[in-house]
Amino acid sequence: MVRGKTQMKRIENATSRQVTFSKRRNGLLKKAFELSVLCDAEVSLIIFSPKGKLYEFASSNMQDTIERYLRHTKDRVSSKPVSEENMQHLKYEAANMMKKIEQLEASKRKLLGEGIGSCSIEELQQIEQQLEKSVKCIRARKTQVFKEQIEHLKQKEKALAAENEKLSQKWGSHENEVWSNKNQESGRGHDEESSPSSEVETQLFIGLPCSSRK
Repeated sequence: MVRGKTQMKRIENATSRQVTFSKRRNGLLKKAFELSVLCDAEVSLIIFSPKGKLYEFASSNMQDTIERYLRHTKDRVSSKPVSEENMQHLKYEAANMMKKIEQLEASKRKLLGEGIGSCSIEELQQIEQQLEKSVKCIRARKTQVFKEQIEHLKQKEKALAAENEKLSQKWGSHENEVWSNKNQESGRGHDEESSPSSEVETQLFIGLPCSSRK
């Protein structure tokens, strides 16, 4: 019975997909082993299942093979010569960058009023328009900064006024307390002066009054 050709696409049925994975994984590991034995080749194979399980084969130490691979790819990348096409492209990009830098430097000098002797009327008008636009932006930003500073000062003024009111109320209550204490002391002093303590000497005579004898 002729076996049909397998289509190279993901198997939708999970059971069939798992069976196919197991069969082909074992076949791949077997082929790797045969290649290492028959051809005396250093072979390393790493397989992760759909669920993340690891399967591996190495004819020698796996870590040594990986390090050898990394060294080989690094040397290959560093020794890869730059093609003539890439070199021409880099030269073209560098020339364009230099040209743009020169144009920006010339435009900067013209905005500063330097090197405008050879400018035409149209170029001078463009420079003037650019300067006017820049001045408008600067003035708008300056106005915004002024407004922000004024608003900040108003908020600070309100906070100071509230603090001043709080201190005034506290100081007023303190003065009332001092004035009340002074009035109480003054009242006590007035009571003491209005009722002074004095000693009264009295004589009590019992009996007949004495008559003078001759």
